[in-house]
Amino acid sequence: AVALRHELITYGDSNHLTRVSINDLIIKAVAIALKEFPAANASLEGDTIVQYEDVNIGFAVALDDGLVVPVVSGADRRTIHDIAQATKALDAKAKASGLSPDDYGHGTFTISNLGMFGVDRFTAIINPPEAAILAVGRVKEKPVVINGAVEVRAMMTGTLSSDHRLIDGAIAAQFMAQVRKILEEPIGLLVKDLTRLNEVAE
Repeated sequence: AVALRHELITYGDSNHLTRVSINDLIIKAVAIALKEFPAANASLEGDTIVQYEDVNIGFAVALDDGLVVPVVSGADRRTIHDIAQATKALDAKAKASGLSPDDYGHGTFTISNLGMFGVDRFTAIINPPEAAILAVGRVKEKPVVINGAVEVRAMMTGTLSSDHRLIDGAIAAQFMAQVRKILEEPIGLLVKDLTRLNEVAE
């Protein structure tokens, strides 16, 4: 994912597109995984579990006087550069206290990323009534063993907090494994983009 981001930035700079962040790639990866694990894209309304068709990803933005969670609507249907453009615009509006009701409050899943503050790992509190929240730490180069040899790889820790009334531990683990797989084999992110572009063209 780190290598892909560098390529996307180079391509984007040449084509006047918004720069893609690691968080944008995570949003896209989570959105794809949520379509495969709809139990994580749900909420509890009274005693009823509601699974959503739309995948609306909230991302936490820290302000001087608190935290807000603007939402990227239909994240599964957007290209990576669409997501980058949306997150940049929403972040700017949040920091200028300019978010409208249409910009938040309708999320189906939330991502909280503290990597930019040098945090390696943490546990986030679920944003009710959503089923889960993903806490993301910074990307950091670490020595790891690959096929019996020590190599330096970019590593990141993600921690999922989930409401066990909606998601059991096995489903949560499978969902996290899929998010990891998508980020480690990020060609899938581009395949989804190409599929979406073909649909638009048709």
